[in-house]
Amino acid sequence: MTEMASRKQAHLDLCAEEDVEYRGSTLLEEVHLLHHALPERSLAQVDTAVDLFGRRWSAPIYIAGMTGGTERAGEINRALAAAAQKTGLALGLGSQRPMWTDPEVAASYRVRDVAPDVVLFGNLGAVQVRDVGTDAVVELAEAVRADAFCVHLNVAQELVQDEGDRDFRGCLNALAELVDRLAVPVIAKETGCGFSPPTLAALQETGVAWIDASGSGGTSWPGVEALRGSSRQAAMGGVLREWGIPTAASVLYARQAGYRTLASGGIRNAHDVARALALGAEAAGLALPFLRAYTRNGVAGVMSAAEELIEGLRSLCLLSGVARPADLVRAPRVIGPVLERWAAGPVDASAGEGA
Repeated sequence: MTEMASRKQAHLDLCAEEDVEYRGSTLLEEVHLLHHALPERSLAQVDTAVDLFGRRWSAPIYIAGMTGGTERAGEINRALAAAAQKTGLALGLGSQRPMWTDPEVAASYRVRDVAPDVVLFGNLGAVQVRDVGTDAVVELAEAVRADAFCVHLNVAQELVQDEGDRDFRGCLNALAELVDRLAVPVIAKETGCGFSPPTLAALQETGVAWIDASGSGGTSWPGVEALRGSSRQAAMGGVLREWGIPTAASVLYARQAGYRTLASGGIRNAHDVARALALGAEAAGLALPFLRAYTRNGVAGVMSAAEELIEGLRSLCLLSGVARPADLVRAPRVIGPVLERWAAGPVDASAGEGA
């Protein structure tokens, strides 16, 4: 097994079995949708379906990208894809970096035969996009027949890894070139540290229209890395485990900046999905809950988790007085004080200079 394959295998094992989540909050619990005691519609009249990325979803929920590059990862991807096909959810692939470095593992990412109708997100890191060039990324997207392509930003994780990247120059230019070349939408995707207003402003120049706001509050990839590797990696993982912008704030920042927004990072149940949609996300993604559902009960476990989310979201729409999930953004709500402070934006540290 190659070093990269061994790392991917360790990531799966740790996420399935160990304590890898942030100890802090997503702040989604500070979004309080108001109960509507007289909804004047039946539950059957709530339509959870949405049209995004050229396809219909049964609900604005996606199985977020997790893995690829090993035989076991391929089995998981195909199981998740089969469940997505049957339940009508969208699906993300894990980083396709192994597919680029070792074509023999390409099969672990190919799921269209079991999921011909789902929205499928391709995936590669920003540094790899810079290094392989746009032609190679186009090939990776076409190889899996992706409907959109995530370029993930995982600087904190890379800094923890002993073998991780340390040079992040040129990624904005690479993103801009990819937006120009790729036939499907490009999504700038964080991996659990969220997006700040300055980062979102810098991304404006690339032409990226979609953000996966993945903030802190869910799986901590620095925390995952702390559980494997050297003592230095363990120590640095401990330092950066709680680093990041909470998911709720990251979603707000992306929407304030005018991006079409997906929400992930600590989404754990239908209530979290509804809260993220109320903040302006168009869909919400979960990874760890689906991985653990698969670990416990295979495809049936993933399908059960998906069906529970859809049923819960439909009920929460009815209880909030709306007929569709997309209407939750206009539903009455109360925002808690901590999220309100985040929503006001970062303090301009230069304002006091020269005083």
